[in-house]
Amino acid sequence: MTALAQDIQWNDQGLVPAIAQDWQTGEVLMLAWMNREALELTVSEGRAVYWSRSRQGLWRKGEESGHVQKLKALRIDCDEDTVLLQVEQLGGIACHTGRRSCFYRKWESDGWQVTDAVVRSPGDIYGKTP
Repeated sequence: MTALAQDIQWNDQGLVPAIAQDWQTGEVLMLAWMNREALELTVSEGRAVYWSRSRQGLWRKGEESGHVQKLKALRIDCDEDTVLLQVEQLGGIACHTGRRSCFYRKWESDGWQVTDAVVRSPGDIYGKTP
């Protein structure tokens, strides 16, 4: 195991949650998962590489959409069980729904309310709807 991965508390599936945050504004863009290989590739390539649990494979953020996350800094939390990627979000869209952030709904007394508009239609980005 490399020095990069040795202090991380990986879960039973060999994964760690990875939060992507805008490096300039601090806005939380998304949460994904990483395995050791994804973490090492993220550092070596200078761009976010995640582990897709649904596809059971590596996923380079932006490989289909062009919305690449350039790594600016990598941090680990105090419990060593979550990593934080401070990124430059190319294209301004992190979410597959076409929004800037995946956290576009806010709890209100009458339920979850959409707070952020779609920047670009998923159909325009991927040629299909999510």
